[in-house]
Amino acid sequence: MTLRNSSSVTEFILMGLSEQSEFQLILFLLFLGIYVLTVVGNLGLITLIALSSSLHTPMYFFLFNLSFIDLCYSCVFTPQMLKDFVSENIISYMGCMAQLFFFCFFVNSECYVLISMAYDRYVAICNPLLYTVTMSPQVCSGLVFGSYVIGFAGAMAHTGSMLRLTFCDSNIIDHYLCEVLPLLQLFCTSTHVNKLVFFIVVGVVITLSSISIFISYAFILSNILCIPSAEGRSQAFSTCGSHIVAVAVFLGSGAFTYLTTSFPGSRDQRKFASVFYTNVVPMLNPLIYSLRNKDVKLALSKTLKRVLF
Repeated sequence: MTLRNSSSVTEFILMGLSEQSEFQLILFLLFLGIYVLTVVGNLGLITLIALSSSLHTPMYFFLFNLSFIDLCYSCVFTPQMLKDFVSENIISYMGCMAQLFFFCFFVNSECYVLISMAYDRYVAICNPLLYTVTMSPQVCSGLVFGSYVIGFAGAMAHTGSMLRLTFCDSNIIDHYLCEVLPLLQLFCTSTHVNKLVFFIVVGVVITLSSISIFISYAFILSNILCIPSAEGRSQAFSTCGSHIVAVAVFLGSGAFTYLTTSFPGSRDQRKFASVFYTNVVPMLNPLIYSLRNKDVKLALSKTLKRVLF
C-alpha cells in the first residue's frame, strides 16, 4: 500500500490517563502491579496448559489462546503507558501505527475466541455424547485460526484506512495508546470513511459476539434447568460461570467505550472505561479461570510436585 501522508508529523505525544502530576507515581505503581500480574498470570496459565496432559482438551485449548492474546496485547501498549507516568510519552509515527494494528488485531481476535469458548460450552452441556466428535482438534484449530484471520482483517481495515490520511500540525493524542477515535481528531482531511469503517467493524464485532454468546447460553440455561439433580445443575453452572464473568467484563466495558462516542462529556469516561478491557480484563482472566477451577488447581499441584520434587 502506498502511503500518502504528506504531513510533517513524525512522532506523537500521548497525553496518558491523567495530567495531574500528584497522581503519576501512584498510577505508575498501580499499573506496574497490574502489568506484572497480567504477565505472570497469563504466562503461568499458558505454561501450565502446555505441560499438563490432563488439560489438553478443547476448553483449555481455547483458554491457552485467550491467555496468549491477553499476554500479547497487554504488552503492546502497557510499557508505553507506564512510560507516560514517569516522563513525556513520545511515540514515532510508525510505532503508533504498529501499536494501533496489533491492538485492533488482538482485541478483535479475543472477541471471536470468546465466541468459540461459548460454543464449546454449548456442545459440552447440550450435546455431551457428541462432544469429542464435534469439538475435534481440526474443528478447534479451525475456530482459533478463523478468530485470528478475522482479527487480522479488522486490524488491516482500521490501520489501512488510517495510513491514507493526512495529519495536521497537531501531534498530541488525548489517550494513553494509539487508538482509532483519538487519532481521527488529528487529521486535516475528511475522516467519514474511517469513521464508517470503525463503526462497521466495531458494531459487527460487538453485535456478533453478544448475540452468539447470548444464544449459546440461552440453550445452555434451558438445558441446565432440565437436569434433575441439584448437584448436576451446580456442576454445569460452574463450568460456565467463569466464561460468563469474563465475557461480561470484556464486552461490557468495550461496548460502553465505543458505543457512547457521540455522548457529550463522555471523553474521560471512555478513557477510564477502556482501562477495564485493556488492563484489568487481561489480569483477571487467569484468576477467573483458575481460582474456581478444580482441573487447573489439580494440574498446578501435580506440576509443582513434579518440578520441585
